[in-house]
Amino acid sequence: MSRKQLALLEPTLVRQALLDAVKKLSPMVQWRNPVMFIVWVGSLLTTLLAIAMAGGALTGSATFTAAVSIWLWFTVLFANFAEAMAEGRSKARPTA
Repeated sequence: MSRKQLALLEPTLVRQALLDAVKKLSPMVQWRNPVMFIVWVGSLLTTLLAIAMAGGALTGSATFTAAVSIWLWFTVLFANFAEAMAEGRSKARPTA
């Protein structure tokens, strides 16, 4: 039973997962998961609203809207990272 164990945060897997997480920001990739697609659309809209509020085109709190936008982008990126890590670990798993 000599089976190589993969570390949870192996640097090569993490690096590749970070790159894949950014690549998965494409709307066509996000479309496959309806919940995360809605979060992606929401983050895009709140980013545009924050920019418009900061520029004076809209009234409202640009700081609060930007904070919400950052949290939404963090959610999308974290979900993409988790999915990419799972895919990377399944590809790197040695066959018995």
